[in-house]
Amino acid sequence: MGLNLDEKKAVVAEVSAEVAKAQGIVVAEYRGLEVGSMTELRAKARKSGVYLRVLKNTLARRAVAGTPFEKLAEQMVGPLVYGISPDPVATAKVLNEFAKANEKLVIKAGAMPNAVISAKDVKARLDAVARATHRPAARDDAGPGREVRADDERGAGAIRAHPRRGPRREGQAGCGRLGAARFHTDSTSSDSGETKCP
Repeated sequence: MGLNLDEKKAVVAEVSAEVAKAQGIVVAEYRGLEVGSMTELRAKARKSGVYLRVLKNTLARRAVAGTPFEKLAEQMVGPLVYGISPDPVATAKVLNEFAKANEKLVIKAGAMPNAVISAKDVKARLDAVARATHRPAARDDAGPGREVRADDERGAGAIRAHPRRGPRREGQAGCGRLGAARFHTDSTSSDSGETKCP
C-alpha cells in the first residue's frame, strides 16, 4: 500500500531538512539487493553520520526542487537509495565501499551544491582524497648529504648539512673528523675573539 498525501508530505519535509544542511548527495541503484544487505548498509551509513533512505523518485525530486541540488533530479531514474550528508566524502565513501563488495548496489551519480557528478567522478574524487590522506608529511629537515640554504642562497649566509659533519658556514674549513660541531672555547681563541678548532 502506498503512502497517503500526509505521509508523502512528511517524507518530503524530512528529506528537505537533510538536503538543506547537505554538502553531498550520492544516489545508487539497489535493484536485486537483499533486505539483509540493505540493513547492513543503513548501519554503516548511520555510523558515518550519513542519512540514507530508499525514496520514490517523485518525492526526492520535490525535496531537491529549488535547492543547489535540483539538477540531480535528472539522474533520478530507477529504484534508488539516497545518501545525504554534510560531509560529501563520507557519503561517497559509505556507498562506494559497500558497492565494491555488493555488485547489486550501483552508484549512479552524485552531487555537491550546484554541481552534478558522474559515478566515475565520485570514485575518482574518493581516490584523490585517499591519496592525499596517505601522502607522507613534508619534512623540514634535510636528509644526509642534502644541502640546506638560508638567506635564499645569497652567499655567505648559506649553510650546508653534510652526512658525517655538522653544519658549517661556506668558506669555513671543517674541524677534524667531528667537524665544525665540535668547538673549543679556552685558550685556543684568537685575540679577535674568533673561535678556532682545537
